[in-house]
Formats: sequence, structure tokens, C-alpha cells
Amino acid sequence: MEEAEAPQGNLTVRTIAMPADTNANGDIFGGWVMSQMDQAGGIAGVERAQGRVVTVAVDAMTFIRPVKVGDVLCVYTRITAVGRTSMKIEVEAWARRFRTQLREKVTQARFTFVSIDDQGRPRPVPPEVDGVSA
Repeated sequence: MEEAEAPQGNLTVRTIAMPADTNANGDIFGGWVMSQMDQAGGIAGVERAQGRVVTVAVDAMTFIRPVKVGDVLCVYTRITAVGRTSMKIEVEAWARRFRTQLREKVTQARFTFVSIDDQGRPRPVPPEVDGVSA
């Protein structure tokens, strides 16, 4: 028997989908979901970079299933690559369906963030020491 898919990474953002975030069909706007994913990626990036980060790219965004009003959106992040000033972060959004325990992956993407200084210029991402940011 095949094992059910599980979220990859750390739970970074959890929020509820509200009626104000819907399109005319009653589905939550994809842009709202993307915004939550960008926020989650930013949180993970700030923690790893130990400072400010900015989003510079979103690659391979895939909308898998709709999000409905009342669903709890859970966004997971996983840093997959760190360069001198940039980081690639895999982001998955899962919906815990309203009034159920059903959990489904609804969206996934790869975000690239750049670490910046107080003047907005790229700055090096600090090295990790024993799996922890220095």
C-alpha cells in the first residue's frame, strides 16, 4: 500500500482562508495563497540569513487544488540551496479542509531570496556551523 504524501519542511505559517479572499467562484485567490507562501519563505530566509531578505524569483509554481473558505492554510518551507548571497527555498502549501481532518497539498513553488544589508545591497549569507546558522 502506498504511503500518503506528507508535507516537506518546517511549518512556517498557518492561517485561515476567509470570504474576503475569494474570487467570483468562491475559491480563494491564487495570489492570496502565493502571498502566504512568500511570507513563509521570507520568514525562513530571514532566520537563515540572520537579517533582511528580498524575494527575487518564484520558479515552478504549481496550483494543484483550490483552497476554500474556512480551510486552514499551512505553509511549509525547506531551504534547498544557499549561495553567497542567495537562498533557494522550497515552499509547499497544504489545506486542512474546513470541519474535517483531511489535509491536501494545494500549491508548491521554489522561491529565491537574496540577503540584503540596511542599504538594500546584497550581503553574504552567514555560514552554518553544525547545521545551525553562525
